[in-house]
Amino acid sequence: MDKQLRYHAPAESAALAAARTSPPGESAATWRDFVAVTKPGILRSNLIAAFAGFWVASQWQLHYGSLILTLLGTMLVMASSCVFNNYFDRDLDTKMERTKNRALPIGKLSPRTVLIYAVILGILGLGILFAFSGWLAGVFGIVGMIVYVLVYTLWLKRSSTWSTSVGAISGAMPPLIGYVAVTGKVDLGAVLLFALLFLWQPPHFWALGIRRVEEYRAAGFPLLPVVKGIRRTKWQMLPYLALLIPIPILMYVFDYTGIWFLVIGEILSVAWLLMAVKGFRSKNDDQWAKKVFLFSVNYLTIALIVMILDTVRIS
Repeated sequence: MDKQLRYHAPAESAALAAARTSPPGESAATWRDFVAVTKPGILRSNLIAAFAGFWVASQWQLHYGSLILTLLGTMLVMASSCVFNNYFDRDLDTKMERTKNRALPIGKLSPRTVLIYAVILGILGLGILFAFSGWLAGVFGIVGMIVYVLVYTLWLKRSSTWSTSVGAISGAMPPLIGYVAVTGKVDLGAVLLFALLFLWQPPHFWALGIRRVEEYRAAGFPLLPVVKGIRRTKWQMLPYLALLIPIPILMYVFDYTGIWFLVIGEILSVAWLLMAVKGFRSKNDDQWAKKVFLFSVNYLTIALIVMILDTVRIS
C-alpha cells in the first residue's frame, strides 16, 4: 500500500465503547435498523435510475405490472448488496466518524443476523428479476452484486485507488436492468444509460472523498485523494465529466429523448465540468468539494427527471 497511507486509531464513541463492554444484544434493534443497513439513500437513487431505464425503453407505453416487479427486484438486489457491504465493513466502519454509529459497529444487530438478511434479500431480488423481468435483467442483477460485494467491498476498497471507478459498474446496473426488462437486449440506449450512471459516480464520490480525506486516511482506505493527493484527484475527475457531455447529444440524435434533455443535460454537464476546472484555483478545497458534491446530487436528480419527461413517444 502507498506510503502516504497512515493508520491512526480514532477514539471510540461512547456508544461504541458501551457496545464493546457489554454483550451485543439485539433487543434494542428496531425495524429502522434493518432499513438503515440497506442504505436507503442509495436505494432511492437506484430506483429512480431503474425507473428511468424502464421508461426510456417503454417510450411512454408502460406495462405497470412489469415495472413494479422490476423496481422491486432491483431494490431487493441493491439492498442485499448494501447489507453485505455493511456486514463486511463492520470493523472498518468503527474507524470513521460517519459510520461508527451504524447498527453493526455498536452491536444493535449481530453479524449473523445481518448476513442472513443480506442472503434473503439477494435471493428474493434475483428470483423476481429472473422470473418477471427476463434473464438479462437477472444477469445484470448478479453482475451488480458481484462487483459491489466481491470486487469493490472485499478487494479494491481495501487495496487500490481503482475501487471507485470499478465500483461504479455496479452503480450503473439499475438503469440497465430497467431498460433490458423492456427490450430484452442491449442496444445503444442501454449503453448510453449505463454510461451516464457510470461516468457520474467517480467525480461524485471523489468530491466526498476530498471532504473526508483524513477520515479515510485514518481508516486505512486507499482512496484516490488519500494516496495520490487532492490535486491529482481533481485532474482525475475531468475525463469523466468531459465524457458526460456527449450523452445528451447522442440520446437526442438517436431519438431516445427530445430537445429539452439535450439542452438541460448539456447545461448541467458543462456547468459541472467548469466547476471542476475552477477547483484548481480554489483556496478552500473543502468548500469547493462540498459545492461539487451537492451539484452532483442535483445533477443526477434533474437529469433523470428531465430524461423521463422528455422521452420520445412511440409514434
